[in-house]
Amino acid sequence: MNLGTVILAAGSSRRMGRPKLLLPWGDTSVLGHQIRLWQQLGAAQVCVVYSPTNEAIRAELDRLGLAAGNRIANPQPGDGMFSSIRSAARWNGWKPGLTHWAITLGDQPHLRRETLRAVIDLAKEQPDRICQPRRMGHLRHPVILPEHPFEQLRDATVSTLKEFLASQPIASCEVDDSGLDLDIDAPEDYERALRLSP
Repeated sequence: MNLGTVILAAGSSRRMGRPKLLLPWGDTSVLGHQIRLWQQLGAAQVCVVYSPTNEAIRAELDRLGLAAGNRIANPQPGDGMFSSIRSAARWNGWKPGLTHWAITLGDQPHLRRETLRAVIDLAKEQPDRICQPRRMGHLRHPVILPEHPFEQLRDATVSTLKEFLASQPIASCEVDDSGLDLDIDAPEDYERALRLSP
């Protein structure tokens, strides 16, 4: 398996009141942690989908040293998360030889490394299936897709990733990580995420 990673970072952070991916996390930002973590997990290419009008995120990507060739601009971020996913699927900057793509939420830096490793290992065991972690019966992010379904996202007529996945065969692994139930949307979510962080 040769993994590419899509970090979704084009949201507006309205409920947070400030760019949530720029919040401090360890010795870096939430976004910096996510990029570093997926690199450490062995992803062959780690890319960030961002809004080209978000100067703060662009400045942070510069500060983090993320190469221009690993940045995917979503020209219509107001259309929601699925527009960012489609932007990544349509992008022609992916390295040759990638076999799978992990789609991960930018605002989940608190997920345990073991959780992400479990999903990666599942994708290695079942390389032809879309793979997700599952907690208490509910499928969660990140999602790892083989090449064919990732390419199908380019022209998918559904409006959400959840709708797309509903028509696909899914392999899942049960993971006891309460962080799977949390996205950082509001200040209290950030505080809870910090408490969950290893």
